[in-house]
Amino acid sequence: MRRIKESFVERDARNRAKAVLDRGTFREIVGPFDRVESPHLVMQGIVPQSDDGVIVARGKIAGEPAVVISIEGKFQGGGIGEVSGSKIAGALELALRDNEKGIRTRAVLLLDTGGVRLQEANYGLLCIAEIQAAIVALRRYVPVVGVIPGKIGSFGGMSITAGLCSALIMTREGRIGLNGPEVIEQEAGIEEFDASDRQLIWNTIGGAQRHAAGFVDELVEDDVDAIRKAIHAACEKGCHDKPRSSHVDLYGSLLREIDPAQPMTPVRFREMWNQVKGGNSYTHKRREGTKPSPKDGELASRGRVWFNLLTGRSQPLAGEVPSVLCADARIGEERVRYIAVVPNPVSRFPRARQGEVGLEEGWTLAKYVREAVEADQDGDRRAIVAIVDVPSQAYGYLEELMGIHQACAAAVDAYATARLAGHPVIALLVGHAISGAFLSHGLQANRILALDDHAVHVHVMSKQSAARITRRHLEELEEAAKKVPAIAYDIRSFSTLGALHALIEGVNADAPGEEDRAVIQAKLCEAIISARSASRDLSSRLSSDEAQKGGRAASILVRKRLAEQWM
Repeated sequence: MRRIKESFVERDARNRAKAVLDRGTFREIVGPFDRVESPHLVMQGIVPQSDDGVIVARGKIAGEPAVVISIEGKFQGGGIGEVSGSKIAGALELALRDNEKGIRTRAVLLLDTGGVRLQEANYGLLCIAEIQAAIVALRRYVPVVGVIPGKIGSFGGMSITAGLCSALIMTREGRIGLNGPEVIEQEAGIEEFDASDRQLIWNTIGGAQRHAAGFVDELVEDDVDAIRKAIHAACEKGCHDKPRSSHVDLYGSLLREIDPAQPMTPVRFREMWNQVKGGNSYTHKRREGTKPSPKDGELASRGRVWFNLLTGRSQPLAGEVPSVLCADARIGEERVRYIAVVPNPVSRFPRARQGEVGLEEGWTLAKYVREAVEADQDGDRRAIVAIVDVPSQAYGYLEELMGIHQACAAAVDAYATARLAGHPVIALLVGHAISGAFLSHGLQANRILALDDHAVHVHVMSKQSAARITRRHLEELEEAAKKVPAIAYDIRSFSTLGALHALIEGVNADAPGEEDRAVIQAKLCEAIISARSASRDLSSRLSSDEAQKGGRAASILVRKRLAEQWM
């Protein structure tokens, strides 16, 4: 008799988690009866949910201890706020602790999320960075399996998170992309991406296309048994395969084959992927023009100004992507690799010409960081300083089709890997630090320094896009920022959340001189020494004075409750 399929997509988050775990082993921790709700929603007129839209379940998978984390897309679009994000990060951190003690604990993420919850903005950004850090650390012990069933999909910073998973499983109903269609339309125009064109959306970021283009490991039917079997198979594979986010050379080869000036269809991109994956060059001849040197169209930016000042006479490494600057220099006895993303008005990819982190930038950041890790593996680990002035990730059709989320994941993976290997990773915020670009370039740092300047901004997206997505007027957003500092853009508001190691005053941010250089070098040196003498994770962001005074009160409480109920 033919078995009737049971839909996984139609289940809520709690029942999805139950379906994944062995029968009778489901045990929810920090659940609705603990009433750990978001403290930031009520003051904005939003009714909170007692589990904040994330289910953390202990149990077993194929007889082995496991944690399953399931996001409820029906609450705030599966958005990640302080409580929900801390539940995910905290659970993964506890699974890591178990594995470090020799208690093999499997981890599965059921993703149905639009990314950062805009009503909590920078809280969500910090939590997603902590989730990503935990995944990179945990992957060394057990596969971290991600599942994108459908309904919403996995967007924003959580698409980057999905790109870090050891294995990614998806249904045809699922979608994955860094930028949602409405945000691309808002930022780049309807000619770039029509958010009402459903066929365009599915052909670009839908499950079938993502699997065929190499961004997903297994495409499964919307069926409980099929998804459970796929999870079991992924868990059994072990940690021998390199994660997709570490395949820098492979994806670099793919990008070199692409001519953005030529029309690109989903089918053509699949063909190119299969050719490059097989070790062959694609037969399409890329049109070659005059390749300008970086100085031919050099635009001023704070990132470039501070890179030039701090590297002094050091010669930047020659690279194929002029928008990513890299040079090695010294601060006293410390060897330092400086990396910055800067505007390149003649970039091959038009949507990444103003200093955005695009496809080439993400993979190139990963390349430069991993080169340092490999070169230093048998000696002293040099410090890596990310000079941060990034207005956003690139918004565009080509970017989504070709997996900008995976390019950003590669950069996140590289920085986190360097930090875990013992390289002090320091972020120096001199300008904008926005959204997926900041996640890719800066938020995996052991220590974050920032200039105390009115033009240093941290946030999830532009005010215009945030207003459209939350259906608010700009005036409403600005009023809400007075109550919830995490919504504000200015660096002083961000500093109250506890993530900054230092907020540096008295420096000329736009036209720094030698005295300013000396001040920053001293701060960098102190941060490097601090990072070398502390743990290699991101826990300092929760132990800082600002965090302890209330900036991360909910994050600390959630982790405490998780630890109490874990066993």
